[in-house]
Amino acid sequence: MSEDFHRIRRLPPYVFEHINPIKAKARAAGVDIIDLGMGNPDLPTPEHIVEKLKDTVKDPRTHRYSSSKGIPGLRKAQASYYGRRFGVKLNPDTQVVATLGSKEGFANMAQAITAPGDVALCPNPTYPIHAFGFIMSGGVVRSMPAAPNEDFLRALDRAVRHSIPKPIALILNYPANPTAYTADLDFYKEVVKYCKEQSIFILSDLAYSEIYFDGNPPPSVLEVPGAIDIAVEFTSMSKTYSMPGWRVGFAVGNERLIAALTRVKSYLDYGAFTPIQVAAAAALNGSDEVVEEVRRIYRTRRDVMVESFARAGWNIPSPSATMFAWAPIPDQYAHLGSLEFAKLLIQETGVAVAPGVGFGEYGDQYVRLALVENEQRIRQAARGIKKFLAAAPSHGNVVPIAAAK
Repeated sequence: MSEDFHRIRRLPPYVFEHINPIKAKARAAGVDIIDLGMGNPDLPTPEHIVEKLKDTVKDPRTHRYSSSKGIPGLRKAQASYYGRRFGVKLNPDTQVVATLGSKEGFANMAQAITAPGDVALCPNPTYPIHAFGFIMSGGVVRSMPAAPNEDFLRALDRAVRHSIPKPIALILNYPANPTAYTADLDFYKEVVKYCKEQSIFILSDLAYSEIYFDGNPPPSVLEVPGAIDIAVEFTSMSKTYSMPGWRVGFAVGNERLIAALTRVKSYLDYGAFTPIQVAAAAALNGSDEVVEEVRRIYRTRRDVMVESFARAGWNIPSPSATMFAWAPIPDQYAHLGSLEFAKLLIQETGVAVAPGVGFGEYGDQYVRLALVENEQRIRQAARGIKKFLAAAPSHGNVVPIAAAK
């Protein structure tokens, strides 16, 4: 009776379980932790969205159970957004479902379509739910390259030819968490063409569609003619409108897949609180100025981080999208791996980062830095890191924390 349950055994220890106690101990000791680890937006939700919530919650009729698939006004607002932003026409009744954030929607979609032993193709490194949604549903995950290039397309063909049974789904995530890779429409066209030929579903995570800084706005896979025959896309209001705690997201696209997700959700939840859904609809139907301001703030923070960390001796590639930087571990600490490096960084500098191994084994030479502190705090982090790197011992003398205890 003391053994872990079957599904729990399939899940590895959550990497932040190793990091959070160190942060908590440091805070208890009075250390000022600059937390760049969790992608938890610090910006307040725009005032007009909050006011809409307050106005709506005064109506007692909104206090009852809501709609699991989302109230009609919210689904219409999301369909309208896709029409404006991507030129994609959606039927809000059959091709749109509101979710409790994109994470919940993705996990329940995996549960809806996965039979025991089914194979899903997933980038590595990637956001954990992309893989573990299928693993928790009894599926098997085969790793794909994370970068959207020719290597990805070749790996896709190899994976399909050498997987038994043939994969049922391919996960895409651009702009990507954690790597910040972006994809163009030509890449999507190639992927859609191949997956249609092979009868493979595409599940696209587009949560960072509006957090972009350089070049053209990221496209939707549904812009590809015929993509809606096989694809569903997940979006979120968490970052775009600084609404992470509100838990509002969407799945849109193929009617069969949306119907399957809707049916699963009907057994599990009654949807978000109705006033939250009304306020979310107001956000989608409102001015884009608030989104542009969020984008400006993250761009400024990105520029400050890249510049100040470079002066500190840590060169970080400048992300063109998302609220993250995907940073190679400095050479003198690369042999430690991402988890031990992250532990050491907290203890020596008070700066918390996300170990890359938490996003897949191919991320172990990187850490993810979230743009969730203001410019002053980012510069403060850079000053601490500069001292840390300047005092770094020679390569062979750094002892992993676990071994030093």
